Amino acid sequence: MKKLLFLSFLTAMSVAALAAPPAEEGKTIFATRCASCHNLTKNMTGPALAGVHERRSIEWIMSFIRSSQTMVKSGDTTAVALFQKFNNIPMPDHKDLSDADIKSIVDYIKTAKPEAAEKPLFAKPTRLRPSYTPLSWAKDSNFFIIYLSVVGFLVASMVAWVYVKELERKAAASKAT
Repeated sequence: MKKLLFLSFLTAMSVAALAAPPAEEGKTIFATRCASCHNLTKNMTGPALAGVHERRSIEWIMSFIRSSQTMVKSGDTTAVALFQKFNNIPMPDHKDLSDADIKSIVDYIKTAKPEAAEKPLFAKPTRLRPSYTPLSWAKDSNFFIIYLSVVGFLVASMVAWVYVKELERKAAASKAT
């Protein structure tokens, strides 16, 4: 009985340790779903989201995230004003997000530090990479000649090595007889 109680306690503790806190789960969802259009402290394609929980009710936020255009078409003054302010660009619907998912995003927004919000969750490359063009005989004939020479040398040395080994085996066989 004690072993069963101990095992159930260990199982419960390990499940609790593995479960991500809501803010961490919200950060992941924010990074994959929201960060391309929203920042916490500055306007981008969509509005800055810091303090959104103070400006709007959680019910309004959930409705807007699930279908902003439904709210705009129904005449919600705040939704219409946001839509017009951000160049009539519609926010994609996120009907697949549960209430818990949206609340975890809001929890992340509440707990995120403003200085961390300035760093993008994904970065652009810092320098341009040169364009890669395929090799051509006209421009790269020296490369092809050197490459084929090296390959030919390696093949010839392997054939010579096999021939030498064959001669050594024949010599060893003739000495044995």
